[in-house]
Amino acid sequence: LPRKTHRGLRKVACIGSWHPARVAYSVARVGQYGYHHRTELRKKIYMVGDGVVGEDGKKNYKSATTEHDLTEKSITPMGGFPHYGEVLQDFLMVKGSVPGCKKRPITLRKPLHTPTTTAAKEEVKLKFDTSSKFGHGRFQTQEEKIKFMGPTKNNPQAVYPAPNWPKKEE
Repeated sequence: LPRKTHRGLRKVACIGSWHPARVAYSVARVGQYGYHHRTELRKKIYMVGDGVVGEDGKKNYKSATTEHDLTEKSITPMGGFPHYGEVLQDFLMVKGSVPGCKKRPITLRKPLHTPTTTAAKEEVKLKFDTSSKFGHGRFQTQEEKIKFMGPTKNNPQAVYPAPNWPKKEE
């Protein structure tokens, strides 16, 4: 088509045969698939957790305790989440993945119709580990690591918390 045509240039010229008389889904068409038009349905919320710092200002490191693992630990894995850091605020654990970068805010709303599928009704039993997400991640907590490793160059007395680590406030 010539440059000044009113029919448009940046599109596929032939969008299919005469019959079937509809455009196939596989034909490239205009439209935005980007961030502002991306909607996901039926995200299952597994857990609503409290932040490390409570409303009274005290720190609480018990947000990752489940029926399966009764260890008192924070949701943050050892060494922090890659490209995010430590989770200090209230958090939401969602099934599956969430598109976008790590710290992008997301908007949730209640469903218009109550989900009635068997997947929506299933009882959730959480099992997750807080070992390091960098490397091979063997230990769930600092206490467990110190108990296994014993005295080291950085922590010769094998005490928790080690002298150069930040101390937990109870």
